Amino acid sequence: VQLQASGGGSVQAGGSLRLSCAASGLHFSAYNIGWFRQAPGKEREFVSAISRSGGTTDYVDSVKGRFTISRDNDKKTVYLQMNSLNPEDTAVYSCAANPTPAMRARTLYKYWGHGTQVTVSS
Repeated sequence: VQLQASGGGSVQAGGSLRLSCAASGLHFSAYNIGWFRQAPGKEREFVSAISRSGGTTDYVDSVKGRFTISRDNDKKTVYLQMNSLNPEDTAVYSCAANPTPAMRARTLYKYWGHGTQVTVSS
């Protein structure tokens, strides 16, 4: 199983980035997919998740209205559109796959990919 996150980079405050999480080696549509981030010196935190069909999404309060998660099960890819970025969004963003109905519980995510760095300058 592989989850490959990409699309990170360096942007100025107010800018946008689109992250992608491409999966292989698993029955993609059987998994909720989540995005987590970890800033230097901080614990990994939940950012957003999307259900198997894409019909249910969840966001941490700090990104609501700015980030949008979506998925394409045919392409086995989940996207995270990030708008109005601010320096507090700077972190390594990782995607993960969860075979349970839960969305936020980090411990229930079975497969994890390597992260992609997002840096937002003021």
